[in-house]
Amino acid sequence: MKATLNGTVIAEAAKDDLISIEGNWYFPPASIKAGYLVESATPYTCPWKGQCQYFSVKDGDQTLQDRAWSYPTPYPTAFERVGKDFSNYVAFWKEVQVTE
Repeated sequence: MKATLNGTVIAEAAKDDLISIEGNWYFPPASIKAGYLVESATPYTCPWKGQCQYFSVKDGDQTLQDRAWSYPTPYPTAFERVGKDFSNYVAFWKEVQVTE
C-alpha cells in the first residue's frame, strides 16, 4: 500500500505490514520515507491509545500541519484492543491518499 501526497510517495509497505485502527491505515516506521514528516508540538492524548505525536507533512514548499500521527508509547491495554504492537506506526489525514 502507498501513502501519497500530490503524486509523491511518502510511505509504502505491504498491506499485511499495516495495521487498521478506527478506519485509518497505520504504516510501519521503516516504511516512512525520510524528509516528508516533521514533528509537531501539537499535544493530544487519546483516551485509549495514549499520547500522540503529530507530524506535519512536507510537499515541496507546502507544509500541511498535523496531517500525520503516531503513538510512540501506546497504553498496554491498547495492544490488547488492536491485537498488535503499533508503537511508532504512522497514520495520515485525508489529504494524504492511502491506496493499494
